Amino acid sequence: MNVVVGLLLGTGLLLVLWWYAVPPAPRRVRVGRGPSALLERAGLSGVTPRVLVASCVGCFVTAAVVMLVVSGVATIAFTFGVMGALLPVGILRGRAQRRLREHAELWPDAVDNLASAVRAGLSLPEALAQLGERGSEGLREPFTAFGRDYQATGRFNDALELLKRRLADPTGDRVVEALRVARDVGGGDLGRMLRSLSAFLRDDLRTRSELEARQSWTVNAARLAVAAPWVVLLAMSLQRDVVSRYASGTGAVVLGVGAVVCLIAYRLMMWLGRLPTERRVLA
Repeated sequence: MNVVVGLLLGTGLLLVLWWYAVPPAPRRVRVGRGPSALLERAGLSGVTPRVLVASCVGCFVTAAVVMLVVSGVATIAFTFGVMGALLPVGILRGRAQRRLREHAELWPDAVDNLASAVRAGLSLPEALAQLGERGSEGLREPFTAFGRDYQATGRFNDALELLKRRLADPTGDRVVEALRVARDVGGGDLGRMLRSLSAFLRDDLRTRSELEARQSWTVNAARLAVAAPWVVLLAMSLQRDVVSRYASGTGAVVLGVGAVVCLIAYRLMMWLGRLPTERRVLA
């Protein structure tokens, strides 16, 4: 019996020592293209994809019922129901774009604060955690959560992975990976690297702002061109004797072809006027 107890105790100690000697590999965050990735980019990682699907279904039913009551034509009601179903996705995409632009404006100051903290003698985890208190307002929440994660686990790499997932930002990926490399290899030029990165981010932000100002007319023209015929149809729906012609099979074909043409034209105009966007290749 004593031999068995000794073997069990020795095995337990060996496993504990092995765990400290060979820590588990950090989990890598994979960038997806589904609803979860869209919610993360929009800063709503706490919302599940089921809620998004339920919102789309609710908007579809609401828009379809309202238009059916107004126009009395099922094809028009279905068309506007589909538009209503796409409304939550469009709102999320707009929110994700605004969040990306806001973060792009905040990152240079955040990197400067990080470089100052490192130059003042703080460790990397402490420098990142203090951004949750003294950093830019729009970036405080992810870094505050990083401080809690690091205090709870003591694993710097795992906390960085969670920080990268919360940020969902190409610039954040770049900063996180630079800090990871500096922590692993003990880079002595971390402060210089951060200052250079801050200068690069400011130049990139200035250039992109000028390009987006010139691009705005293309985007607005595309949206106006797509919305105009459907606004006219919405106004016509108030006159049932006029829109009753869309209740036939020919009317349904006209609506379907018009919707497809509008979608193709909108996507083409947006593609022609698009700006190159940085992808999260380091995630």
